[in-house]
Amino acid sequence: MSTDTIFALASAQGRAGVQVVRISGPEAGAALERLTGRPPPPPRQAALAALRDPATGEIFDKALVLRFAAPASFTGEDVVELHLHGGRAVLTASTDTLSALGLRVAEPGEFSRRAFENGKLDLTEAEAIADLVNAETAAQRRQALRQMDGALGRLYDDWRLRLTRALAHMEADIDFPDEDLPDGIAPAVRPVLTALLAELRAHLADDHRGERLRDGISIAILGAPNAGKSSLLNAIARRDVAIVSAQAGTTRDVIEVALDLGGYPVLLADTAGLREAADVVETEGIRRALARAKNADLKLLVFDATVPPDAATLELADDDALIVLNKAELASQPPSPLPGRPALPVSAATGSGLPELLAALGAEVAKRYAPTGAPALTRARHRKALEECRDHLDRALTAGLPELAAEDVRLAVRALGRITGRVDVEDLLDVIFRDFCIGK
Repeated sequence: MSTDTIFALASAQGRAGVQVVRISGPEAGAALERLTGRPPPPPRQAALAALRDPATGEIFDKALVLRFAAPASFTGEDVVELHLHGGRAVLTASTDTLSALGLRVAEPGEFSRRAFENGKLDLTEAEAIADLVNAETAAQRRQALRQMDGALGRLYDDWRLRLTRALAHMEADIDFPDEDLPDGIAPAVRPVLTALLAELRAHLADDHRGERLRDGISIAILGAPNAGKSSLLNAIARRDVAIVSAQAGTTRDVIEVALDLGGYPVLLADTAGLREAADVVETEGIRRALARAKNADLKLLVFDATVPPDAATLELADDDALIVLNKAELASQPPSPLPGRPALPVSAATGSGLPELLAALGAEVAKRYAPTGAPALTRARHRKALEECRDHLDRALTAGLPELAAEDVRLAVRALGRITGRVDVEDLLDVIFRDFCIGK
């Protein structure tokens, strides 16, 4: 339990709006009493109070105040909220007064860290708070809320408890061979480990869906020089992001734009035109374009509707590619570059076909990344621990001695515990919580 009391600006709605200062710690109630000159209101009841500087008696605001008594608060400590009038002078006076009372400004993520340390959150829920604060699209918000509700933590805790029970049976069989225990304890554990291993493998085989939703789905625009890739990027972004020129090979580097596509976060990348390079710089640009094509979640293959399709772009056509015919306004009935594959006719110059292209792209993204029944794996930290758990269970099922099998199951339990913070996480806490914003 923390012994000092902290405060931070928890939210702001502009100079004419409301600023919320949150105080947490054993002296939160006493600080409120010194600010108002009267006993704090009952827990979870709002009260209007004049806030004074105890040193001078000067009123610096009339505010709505609330108190949440430990342990029924976000942090598990006594918490006070001051709902102040907007404005720099009010905020400055409040922070100066609280500092003079001996309270300390919170570090980034310190409120959530205290909630974790006091058992109010596990690490997956704490990380979800950071994801919710940083969410820019509806899909990111929904994923963060689901994780913050504990869906992911409950899944991993269920696996950990099942493994713990199996480990207890295995150790009983090893440690008490002469006791009157039921026959076949160790063989009975094997189906439990096998079933859990299958669940874990299925969870890991998700094509990084949750991580892509959190970080952004990568879409690469690819095609020959002058197919209109940069013009298409500008038209979709509705601003001049890339330089457009009639000179072939203008785009040399990858240019990225972040978009909200039907509620999904997308990183749309324009790339260098695919052809025999004219110089060293263009060679590097084409290399980067092909690398982006290899790593992209989806590809937009852009063909010029007025000329025959180029072989270099056709080679990139796979199940992750959408075929786009640009400059459709200049061709009466442009054929699809790939027989049997639908092509979307568009005009980056006039905007014709762009709504249909965005709808098709949005439908493809939603089909791949829409939420499923199971909670999504959202962070590389989780994936690494789950892979460790999988490897330990693999070894446990093939171990030649029961002692070795039990040790691997014990290590698998610890790997799962690190995800939610149940065991062996002290060295992770600074890394996890330092990425939070102040007041969370």
